[in-house]
Amino acid sequence: MDITPSIAAKSDQWNADDLIGTSQTVTIDHWTKGTDEQPNNLHLVETPERAYRPSKSMARVIVQAWGKESDNYAGKRLTLYRDPDIKFAGQKVGGICISHMSGITKPLVIALTAKRGSKVPFTVEPLPEAATRRVSRGQVPASTTEPTPDEIAACTDKAELGNMWKASGPELRAQVEARVATLDATAPSAGDEE
Repeated sequence: MDITPSIAAKSDQWNADDLIGTSQTVTIDHWTKGTDEQPNNLHLVETPERAYRPSKSMARVIVQAWGKESDNYAGKRLTLYRDPDIKFAGQKVGGICISHMSGITKPLVIALTAKRGSKVPFTVEPLPEAATRRVSRGQVPASTTEPTPDEIAACTDKAELGNMWKASGPELRAQVEARVATLDATAPSAGDEE
């Protein structure tokens, strides 16, 4: 049984600790203006009660990929993960980063500030568009919801595993690939059939 819901922070926003040991693909419902400290609220289809508030660096990635007009963000998807090396006030506290985005056709590389006077390249991979569709608030489209490890382990349909792979972040993609390899290894060869 997945115990991650029991360790989730009680909050009106996504926190890095919510993504310990996992990644999550989410669909943007709409944008609203936040506070001076956290100016961007990306309200999500999957969790209408909790917004994703990107850091300045991740907001720059979003603008680079999708442009500056927030009206264009509805229906777009992001895969979020926890980067344990993100620092705040000199301490490693972890933060939320974006690994994949819909609306891009090739990897997006952007130079982000690592520390004052120093930039490092940050890469975001394309998230397949096939599953993207405009959904109503509160409706979770099955094709954009990341599968659980148990769902991957139980699946015996390689086409469905392909759909799971498309909806997964980096960690779960490796599990999907391992499951496909297991199915390939246990499949009877043409000479075995009667």
